Amino acid sequence: DVQLQASGGGLVQTGGSLRLSCATSGFAFDDYAIGWFRQTPGTEREWVSTASSNIGRTYYADSVKGRFAISRDNAKNTGYLQMDSLKPGDTAVYYCAITRRRYGSTWFSEVEKFDFWGQGTLVTVSS
Repeated sequence: DVQLQASGGGLVQTGGSLRLSCATSGFAFDDYAIGWFRQTPGTEREWVSTASSNIGRTYYADSVKGRFAISRDNAKNTGYLQMDSLKPGDTAVYYCAITRRRYGSTWFSEVEKFDFWGQGTLVTVSS
């Protein structure tokens, strides 16, 4: 069975850093792209970043470009999101998810393309 577990969230001040991890099991990790999304109460889930499965390609939402870095360690079946220069607007529950549905020009940012989701980890950035 597919399992994803996000961790690494916490409370930081503006300008601080956090590294989120997504530990996975129960599937062929190398065959899936891994994405990060975030959500605050009363809002729709927002795409943050995605790492492809086979060509080392990465994608970032404009809101985090230059501040966040996505990576993956296929040997450990784990994805990461390094978050630097954090802002209060980054406060959210962050979720990791996976997909093999790499079709369409914007597949990497579409919530509905991602098939399996982990529990979120809360990131709070104080002003």
